[in-house]
Formats: sequence, structure tokens, C-alpha cells
Amino acid sequence: MKPVAIFRHAPTEGPGYFATFLEANGVPWQLFAIDAGEAVPATPEAFSGLAFMGGPMSVNDPLPWVEAECALIRAAVRDGVPVIGHCLGGQLMAKALGGSVGRNPVKEIGWGEARVDASDTADTWLGDFRGDATVFQWHGETFTLPPGAVRLLHNEWCANQMFALGPHLAMQCHVEMTPEMIAAWCDSWQGEVAGLPALPPPVQTPRQMQAETAHRLPAMRRLADRLYAVWIGGLRR
Repeated sequence: MKPVAIFRHAPTEGPGYFATFLEANGVPWQLFAIDAGEAVPATPEAFSGLAFMGGPMSVNDPLPWVEAECALIRAAVRDGVPVIGHCLGGQLMAKALGGSVGRNPVKEIGWGEARVDASDTADTWLGDFRGDATVFQWHGETFTLPPGAVRLLHNEWCANQMFALGPHLAMQCHVEMTPEMIAAWCDSWQGEVAGLPALPPPVQTPRQMQAETAHRLPAMRRLADRLYAVWIGGLRR
């Protein structure tokens, strides 16, 4: 099988559990460290799928690789190569496919829930999941749904937490987190909340996040396993 190309945009925002899942299922992968200056491939031809991870920047920033990644996403969708995006990666997918990205009404940081939408598409991706699913959040912006996309998850703080478009999956939330990633991200928490007059309800402190990790992580892993299993089922062989 051709490898899954994984695009990293910040050193602390690597593939995490996503890579662990791929390896456990015999799926090879290749990392593109965009944060270290690696070039974006011109075409998706060499890959069975494309995965885009998170990052602290905005897809609306004038960064040279943003349009290159968007063009690659459009080419992959055209050619039937599955794409998956985590947070910034989901925003890149939305932007590339005709949606828009802008400020969310409130920041979401830390552990939370997202409600499963009722649709045949949600049933395909989420199976027996109903009601609220456990996810991790770290974002101040969000996406609108591109044409043809179906929303899978939402919550009261962010209307669009996840969408599917055929074999492609875009997430505003994070399901790839590991305890080590959470600890590393907590180091940047002070900067994330600077300027806020008060912490809004969906923003946890580092102490709260790390205290909840042990009992929250297994539930999120079950969600990740389901989503990733459906996604790799569409990989180009």
C-alpha cells in the first residue's frame, strides 16, 4: 500500500494517536514537517490518503504553504484520495472545498463533548455513537460547511465540529490527542487566554485538563477508533 501523507504544521502538533492507529492496522505513513520547511507535494498520486494536523496559525494567514495544501486537497478529492483533517487540518479542508473559516463565538480549550447529528452519513461514520461524544478542543476559529458536506457533530459553543464529504473527514475538534501532547499544549495556555476578561465555560485550565485526561481519554479513543477505521476503509490501495 502507498503511505498516508501526514502534514505537520507545528512541532507539538504531530499525528499522535492517529499514527499509532495507522501502525496498528498495518498502514504505512510519511510525515511532511511543514513547520520545518518541507515542501508540499504537487499531487496526491504517491499516497493512499492525506492527513492534515493542527497548528496555532490561521488558514487565512498569508503563509506560502496554505494555498499549496488547499490545492493538494482539491486534487485529492478530485482523484478519490481520502483526506482527513484535525482542527487546522479541518479548516484547510473547508477552505479548499468552498467553505470559509472565521472567528468562533468563543474559544474552546480542553475536554468537552460534541453531540452526534442524526443522519445516515453520521450513522456511517459514527455507528452506535449517540448523544454526546468526548472530544478535546483547542481553537478560536471555525469553519462553515463546504457544498455537499454533511455535519456529523456539533455543540453549543461551535456549530460545526465535524463534517464528512464522501470518504473525506474534517474535524474542528481533536481526537488524536495523547497525554504527552496535552501536557505540551498546556505550556502555551497562558498565551491562548491572554486578553480574555474571564474564562468562558468551554475553556479549562491546565490543571483541569490534565486531571481529567485519565478518565476522558478512553472514551475519546473509542471515538477515534471508529472514525479512523471508517476512514482507512476508503484508502486507495
